[in-house]
Amino acid sequence: IDGETAYTTDSFVVQPEFFPGGNIGDLAVYGTCNDLAVSGAKPLYLSLSLVIPEGYQIDTLGVIISSIGKASKDIGVQVVCGDTKVVERESLKGIIINTSGIGRVVKKLNDYKKIKIGDAVIFTSDIARHGMAILLARGDLKFNGNIQSDSCHLYNIFDKIGYKGIEFARDATRGGVAAVLNEVAAKCHLGFLLKEKNIVIKKDVKYLCEMLGFDPFSVANEGVAVMIVSKEHAEGILHLLKQCDEGENASIVGEVVEKKGVALNTLYGGTRNVDIPAGILLPRIC
Repeated sequence: IDGETAYTTDSFVVQPEFFPGGNIGDLAVYGTCNDLAVSGAKPLYLSLSLVIPEGYQIDTLGVIISSIGKASKDIGVQVVCGDTKVVERESLKGIIINTSGIGRVVKKLNDYKKIKIGDAVIFTSDIARHGMAILLARGDLKFNGNIQSDSCHLYNIFDKIGYKGIEFARDATRGGVAAVLNEVAAKCHLGFLLKEKNIVIKKDVKYLCEMLGFDPFSVANEGVAVMIVSKEHAEGILHLLKQCDEGENASIVGEVVEKKGVALNTLYGGTRNVDIPAGILLPRIC
């Protein structure tokens, strides 16, 4: 591969394996390629390993493999190697997928030193959809709903923008945007001030979070990147984002400030801290 290489690996154990908006197959491809994309790399190659309980339905496996193929084709990434293991049925509740990804670095987007006071913060989509979609799909609450996961590939939006003006990026999966922003704030020794009125949360997602006492900032996403961009490029980047299907709900949600931590200007005129999540709200969401 010409140029600097990025490499990542991840394992996927989501339950249920099929959920509104996707399944464990395309989620595995998107998740690994998204890790490359937010690091500033173009995804090129994937490895694919499956751990399957004996007796697993071959038709179900076929659907998952087809989803992997479609997702890989959508991104333009090649599955170049893999492995399959079958274990005793009592050992697993479902399939486990491991993927490793290799990409070519276009621009490094994981250098905390590039973040500076006054930079704008962009969420590339509405938040908290994936976690709430998985919760409903499990059926434990006996609620009816049609919340679609935001699972998608993010490289398209970086390619559309062309990387100019993007200083840092991270995908907001487990722990949601709260975990990402708090971790970044601690690493760069600065803080973030967010405006609640600018943050997009779909009505059904917001209602379910409020009813269950979940903070949507701490709920997992699978199609949201947190971008920190230079102030002078923020509006231009937002304009380009909104031209992509994956970025139609993007918004400039705040800015980098000197005061450490993450604070939120609420809809009611007050300010509250957005703390790092204590533990995992929902296990096995990816």
